[in-house]
Order: sequence, then C-alpha cells, then structure tokens
Amino acid sequence: MNVYLTGYMGSGKTTAGRRLAARIGYGHVDLDDLFESTYRISVFNFFDRYDEAAFRKIEAQLLITTFSMSHIVVSLGGGVASYADNMQRINGCGLSVYLHMAPESLFVRLKNAKRPRPRIAGLSDKELRACILNDLIVREPFYNQARLIVKGENLDIAALAEEVMLLLPGGE
Repeated sequence: MNVYLTGYMGSGKTTAGRRLAARIGYGHVDLDDLFESTYRISVFNFFDRYDEAAFRKIEAQLLITTFSMSHIVVSLGGGVASYADNMQRINGCGLSVYLHMAPESLFVRLKNAKRPRPRIAGLSDKELRACILNDLIVREPFYNQARLIVKGENLDIAALAEEVMLLLPGGE
C-alpha cells in the first residue's frame, strides 16, 4: 500500500514525503517531479503555455500510474485532491494523509518560497492571502477526506511515521 500526502501548496508535502519515506523504508515520488520528468517541461512553464485545466487532467493520469506502484510515499500537488474523483481513488488505493496548516502559516511559507509557484506568481500580499483563503474553501472538504490529518506546522516525522505504520496493512 502507498501513502499519499495531500495539502495546500507550501504545506511541506515534498519535504515530509522524502523524510517519511526514508523513515518507513518506502520509496518517494513527487507528482510534480514525475510530471516534469515525464513531459520534460516545468510545471511553471506548462501553466504559462497552457492552462490549469490541462495540467489537472495530466496530473490525474499520473496519479493513476502511482496506483500500480507499491511501497511508496507520494507527495501530491496541492490541487490533486480536489480534482474529479481523485480523493476517492486515493482512499481506495492507499493511505491518505492531510498536512493541515493555518492560512497564515501557508502565507508565510509561500511568501518566502524559493521555488516559483505558477498560480501565485506576481500576487501582492493581499492577493496571496485571498487566494489561499479562497482555495482552502474549495479544497479543504477534499483534504479532510484523508484518513489521517496532522498538523503541518513543526511536523514531527517520527510521530507521523509511527501513526502511518499503525494504519498500513500489518501495522500494530
């Protein structure tokens, strides 16, 4: 069974995914990295050339490819859970974990992020805060369908690994 980390952009899914995978002896796949290596274009440039709707369709197809993999932690993009029936599929095929963070914590992380994010590029502080709040209104009902919800601020990977191991088949 695979573990799928979901949450808003900037919640630490990639970093947590790598660390969690190492802790529980799983491999790690970042869905954005998989997109970029498969299609040889950055997510940022894809959004610039095409649009978010086209990206979400491809992203959903890539998600499906992870279902045939085993013993991996998958760091999902922030919008994956709220597209089509992705969250139902994830819950049917793996263990979903929502890295929940407060909007202000997300704002601080995204404001100081080194990696450009296509959906928020060029936004003022006020616009960024509004974008986060508006997105969370839409996405949180999907994120909250995760089997495990953990606080993303100051995430304790050792504690998360213990919880995940208990929920995986054969966990005790």
